[in-house]
Amino acid sequence: MPSQAIETSPLLLASPDRQDGSSNGHSNGNGSSPELYRVSSTPSATLSASTNSQAISKGRGFAIAISMWVLIFMQASNMSGMTMAQSVVAADLDAYEHAMWFTSTYLIAAASFAPLAGRLASIFAASHLIAASSTFFTLGAVISAKATTLAVFLLGRVVLGVGGAGVMTLSLITVLQLTSKRRRGLFIGLVNAGFTVGLSLGAVVYGALLPLMSWRTLFLIQAPLSLFAGVGVLLSMPELPELDSDDEDEDDLDNLKKELTVWQKLSRIDYVGAALLTLTIVSFLYGLAGTIQLLPIFLSAVSLAAFIFTEFWYVPHVSGGDPIVPLEVLCSRGVLFSCLSQLGVMAARWTILYYAPIYVLAVRGFSAATSGSALIPTNLGFGTGGLIVGWLHVRRAGHFWLPSVVSVIFFSSTLFIVGLLSRAHADSLGTACYILALFLNGFCTGAYLNYTLAHVLHLTRPSTHFIITSLLATFRGFSGSFGTSIGGGFFMRRLAVQLADGFSRLDGGNLSSGRQVLITRLVGSPALVWGNDAQGHPVLTDAEREVAVLGYESALGHLYRWAAFTAMVVIFIQASTGWAAPKPRLSSTSSVLPGPSGLLGYEDGDETVDEDEIREAIVEHDATMEA
Repeated sequence: MPSQAIETSPLLLASPDRQDGSSNGHSNGNGSSPELYRVSSTPSATLSASTNSQAISKGRGFAIAISMWVLIFMQASNMSGMTMAQSVVAADLDAYEHAMWFTSTYLIAAASFAPLAGRLASIFAASHLIAASSTFFTLGAVISAKATTLAVFLLGRVVLGVGGAGVMTLSLITVLQLTSKRRRGLFIGLVNAGFTVGLSLGAVVYGALLPLMSWRTLFLIQAPLSLFAGVGVLLSMPELPELDSDDEDEDDLDNLKKELTVWQKLSRIDYVGAALLTLTIVSFLYGLAGTIQLLPIFLSAVSLAAFIFTEFWYVPHVSGGDPIVPLEVLCSRGVLFSCLSQLGVMAARWTILYYAPIYVLAVRGFSAATSGSALIPTNLGFGTGGLIVGWLHVRRAGHFWLPSVVSVIFFSSTLFIVGLLSRAHADSLGTACYILALFLNGFCTGAYLNYTLAHVLHLTRPSTHFIITSLLATFRGFSGSFGTSIGGGFFMRRLAVQLADGFSRLDGGNLSSGRQVLITRLVGSPALVWGNDAQGHPVLTDAEREVAVLGYESALGHLYRWAAFTAMVVIFIQASTGWAAPKPRLSSTSSVLPGPSGLLGYEDGDETVDEDEIREAIVEHDATMEA
């Protein structure tokens, strides 16, 4: 009886007494010997599952999880929490007109440095980079807490954003290194849930602590927490192997890199490309922040062209270093469309995150505290969707093309439903349906992010996974600027038109100057719709409030319909990513491994596929047969 196979058993074994390639009694169907697959003859050639996953103790795993959770929570809470501290910071620094930059500088820095963090992760240990990111976060918190001018405070926010970029990217890279493909989806869902918890509770925590302490103390207490969390990861995380290379030449190059000193590794970094890519992202997001500015956007296009020239010509022919984004990634259709798809979906998602509380505040007339609770069901759905999909479905290698496309279809449908339900006169059933639609929108988003990450990893080689993960994080960071700038501009223009039409009818066809001032105030402050003045009297009359409520209702409906249309366009972009894995690179070193003719689509010859590619193909074939 043959020995029972276990999970770590080799998928294919060469018979020790058949190194000549004889069939051992098996035929390929035409009486000839079976075709031969060659793999490395070293002991590491055993095709075990999950070569990059690490067995760690429960104590280490708990320490890593808690430390990373603290960093993830603080990184995400600095986005939403700043909205609660914005007023007191602006009053202390006398910077009311620049208050929007408190959050924008953080988001721009986080998005701009994410690709660099991903590239450094392919050179240095992830634990060292996480410790460095926590150090930046600590410095940024101290600088922000001690700031006495706007410039110093914004500098602190930039340093915080640099640390946040490392946390955002390296948390996903750590999952790729520490988990097997069978459990990868679950842990990616946990990471996304951690970001969602931080984003949801950030404003709550900041709002609860601000009455008890000054905003400076609130920033200062983040410094030791971040530092201790970074040290916890550094001391707890085991030494992790690099992702398997795809061919023998890359193996030789990797071995050479391991022999280099730290300064030699640093000298190989493409600093020109890193600077140009950062300039491109910063200029582009700066142009979208607040009022759209064409000059920074044009500058970003110029720097993008210079970056492409650097990566395709300067680095290979002049500097000879490692490109900040490998050419294989730059030329990948799957990576490009995956990034664009994530940008479109998350930009549409931000219309929910930003305008759902405004609907509850301006249209339904609830308090500001109650309005903020509108984000609870959608963020709960976001975390639940990522966890359930990762736990039950993303448990194998192979493509997830159809689930990715279907999740975008359902996502666009929920946006359209939210637009239909954003009405002023809604009964209890309509309110319940609105909350359910918010939950389902979050659920579809969480499922989509998990599916698309697993899918794009299938479309690319393991040696590029780190930089691809960071690129997805960068485009995810773009989405906030797209959703709030482009979507916000559309919403405010539509609202101003609706208010002007309504107040014109009240004034008999002629809009008075007082009404024009009122329109400007209502567009900028939705709380005025149901708000009171200093004496406790309503700011608006009943007729004016009716016009304002209907204006907000109409503007929100149009915004969500356009967001749903954008998501429908994304369906075709996501479908264009394809589902075929990259063709295996050929390896010339070899002991002989018999296999069925045409299993991987290659003919007999002296060169055959790498062992990891064989494993990937077999697992994908098994998954297809299972489906």
